Amino acid sequence: MPDIQDTIRNQVTGNKVVLYMKGTPQLPQCGFSATAIEILRRCGVDDYATFNVLQDGDLRTGIKEFSNWPTVPQLYVNG
Repeated sequence: MPDIQDTIRNQVTGNKVVLYMKGTPQLPQCGFSATAIEILRRCGVDDYATFNVLQDGDLRTGIKEFSNWPTVPQLYVNG
């Protein structure tokens, strides 16, 4: 079974645009996540993957370690 860092690396490289957020695009669970979704929408980006860090504690911790950045949302474009 791949570790969380391998999973994140595959998610980031396997999608053109990836947003790690709290909640879902339809129901963001924080203002910053809602703003990130709105920015993508206003920029005409409709092909993106999202991952809800509130549903997976390993992902929530792992993305912060992956990026060496302490907060979510995190947006990745072209890896």
